Amino acid sequence: MAKEWILNSAINRWGLQKKKMVGAVSEEIRKCSPKTLKDWEEYYFKNVYTKEHLIEIGKKLYVKITEVLRAEIDSITEEDCVNYVINLVINRTFDGYLTEKKTIYEQLQAILNVKIEPAPDKWDRLFNVDFFIKIKDKYIGLQIKPSGYAFIPQIINERKNQESTHKKFTEKYGGKVFYVISVKDGDNKKIVNTEIIDEIKQEIERLQRL
Repeated sequence: MAKEWILNSAINRWGLQKKKMVGAVSEEIRKCSPKTLKDWEEYYFKNVYTKEHLIEIGKKLYVKITEVLRAEIDSITEEDCVNYVINLVINRTFDGYLTEKKTIYEQLQAILNVKIEPAPDKWDRLFNVDFFIKIKDKYIGLQIKPSGYAFIPQIINERKNQESTHKKFTEKYGGKVFYVISVKDGDNKKIVNTEIIDEIKQEIERLQRL
């Protein structure tokens, strides 16, 4: 059982069972319409690839397992195993939890452990703020932008203009405005500029101290 698992994993890893290696076997067996295993074997070796060809693939698989896999296994340390288990249970579980939250503001709420609310339309028009975080009687502004926006000339100009509106927001409400850049990741979105999270945390702590 263990031996077959290794063989199966290796042949799939290196694609030695793919069409380019062994032919379109599903199509060929339909063409053959064999009544017995012997019929199929004779047809394959005559019309698709020779037995010698499959033997060569088998030998190649053997080299991959005994040389490449063995070298990779020998390079694994106890520390690698410990780190892998911790990463699997802690980091990947947390990442998976976040990707269940399809919007950026939901992800930020989970990370920051604060309530994030949609900004009033007036704030959007006056200050270019999409969401806010209330800390005591102060407010932090958030503006969410899609990844790549900074490379579009007209948007760069727009951001320069928005810097002044964000400054007005800070003067009026006490907190900074942060750009959160998102990118599509399958059906979900994820934060690209993750360093902004620490900056928001610092701003939250600053306002809490006031």
